Amino acid sequence: MSAQHIHILYIDDEIHNLNAFKASFRRQFTVYTAESAGEARKVLSEQEVHIIISDQRMPKMTGIEFFESILEEYSEPIRILLTGYADINAVIDAINKGQVYKYFSKPWNEEELRHNIEKAYEVFSLRKENKELTAKLLDVNEKLEFLLRQKLIS
Repeated sequence: MSAQHIHILYIDDEIHNLNAFKASFRRQFTVYTAESAGEARKVLSEQEVHIIISDQRMPKMTGIEFFESILEEYSEPIRILLTGYADINAVIDAINKGQVYKYFSKPWNEEELRHNIEKAYEVFSLRKENKELTAKLLDVNEKLEFLLRQKLIS
């Protein structure tokens, strides 16, 4: 899949950060933005999203809390946390609660973030392929068991 087909949702309560992100990455990726968790949920319900990048410190809900809240319904997208604050507890919570793939500080290094978005998409693709292959394997195994039972009965 080309980079343009990588769909990213970026959540940040600061509009200038949303604009800067979109300006930096819109030529390489399909970028959706949201100013709040509510807007982000709306995008997730309407669009296919491969990678979710969220600011940590936002009003009403932190990035980690948002990730944790969507895990059951939207478990496939790879999650990246972006913050302007160095907080080791946030990093630990991000990994343990929100199942975050990477953690970056603001201001982001555009090349480093782009590279990690591409790596995150590789992880997304491999997980998806693994899920599909596992489903096929279970189906084939079920059919083989059926044939074996048929053979044992006759």
